[in-house]
Amino acid sequence: MELIKKYFPNLTEDQLQKFEKLEELYKDWNLKINVVSRKDIDELYIRHVLHSLGIAKVQAFLPGSRVLDVGTGGGFPGIPLAILHPETKFDLVDSIGKKIKVVDEVSEGLGLENVTTHNQRVEDLKGQYDFIVSRAVAVMPTFVRWVKGKIAKESKHDFKNGILYLKGGDLSEELKDYRTAQIFELSDYFEEDFYDTKKVVYLPMKYKG
Repeated sequence: MELIKKYFPNLTEDQLQKFEKLEELYKDWNLKINVVSRKDIDELYIRHVLHSLGIAKVQAFLPGSRVLDVGTGGGFPGIPLAILHPETKFDLVDSIGKKIKVVDEVSEGLGLENVTTHNQRVEDLKGQYDFIVSRAVAVMPTFVRWVKGKIAKESKHDFKNGILYLKGGDLSEELKDYRTAQIFELSDYFEEDFYDTKKVVYLPMKYKG
């Protein structure tokens, strides 16, 4: 929890309480439905919460904007980002029902009013978004195909609407066909060793009406 305060010193008391409550909720639910590995649950803040918030270091979200978290799993990066941006609307989608159940329970336990969950394939989801976020659920060409047609027309942020993707390792082959992609090293924002190979990939996407 101190990690979150270290890198996000301007959090409100309500946000701090929600981030603190995350650990208790996830540990409780993980005993019933295993969505986070045992090793990771003991390092929830460094491996999941702060990692998710790395996206916000690259691009914070404005009030009224819409963000889609694809393959959210246990709620990452969507839940931490939703705590950080209470006036941004987050849709969290995953095709695995038990994972969405955990996300629903955690969201309810935190009293998050800006999170909607969807137990379905992202290709079947209707709606358009300012940004689409995810944590390495597929290689970029596959992911781009999944989210085709889901980018809103009007951009209101510093970055044009598109994908913000948490990835690791060497991405040169995977991104060779995406000349507009930008890679942000999370080690530039967070000093812990865990982030030495972690990145945020930003890929602007054009609106398709």
